[in-house]
Amino acid sequence: MNWRDGKPRCSWANPSNEAYIRYHDEEWGQPVYDDQKLFEMLVLESFQAGLTWECILNKREAFRLAFDQFDLEKVCAYDAQKESELLANPGIIRNKLKIRAAVNNANVFRKIQTEFGSFSQYLWQWTDKKIVYEIGRSSSTLSEKISKDLKKRGMKFVGPVIIYAYLQAVGLIYSHEEGCFLEYQEII
Repeated sequence: MNWRDGKPRCSWANPSNEAYIRYHDEEWGQPVYDDQKLFEMLVLESFQAGLTWECILNKREAFRLAFDQFDLEKVCAYDAQKESELLANPGIIRNKLKIRAAVNNANVFRKIQTEFGSFSQYLWQWTDKKIVYEIGRSSSTLSEKISKDLKKRGMKFVGPVIIYAYLQAVGLIYSHEEGCFLEYQEII
């Protein structure tokens, strides 16, 4: 692919979408420890089911507005009226099951925070706070274990493929492709 800046990137990054390039270069695969960011990415990844990440990324700002900047307490308190407002919002993916899952998952997320001190601690304990380096997969034993545990706790739209993509997005799994200017590197 031809990149305007000459830097080679992963094959999935769209060279004509500046937001996608910034996401690839600055966010994807970078370790996240902030619970609000972890919550945002979990919601967005669950909305991706059956769609492309580029579609979700292009609607990210609309999602942020619609979901009160992913303020966990506000999302936990959403009621039927707020869910109806979200269903009518043309800026986001208007899927009733995904919207209900986001509210449900917010409540489970909060319970996990209470149990572990933070969602970050819960998530990173699965890898002993280490980054897993692997490419060319859509799920793994790790994503299957976390998916199973999240489902047991009551989360929805958190299958092993969605959780694998989530783990890549928040840096537990580092997957930049060979030849990408960000391929395997030690992250501190």
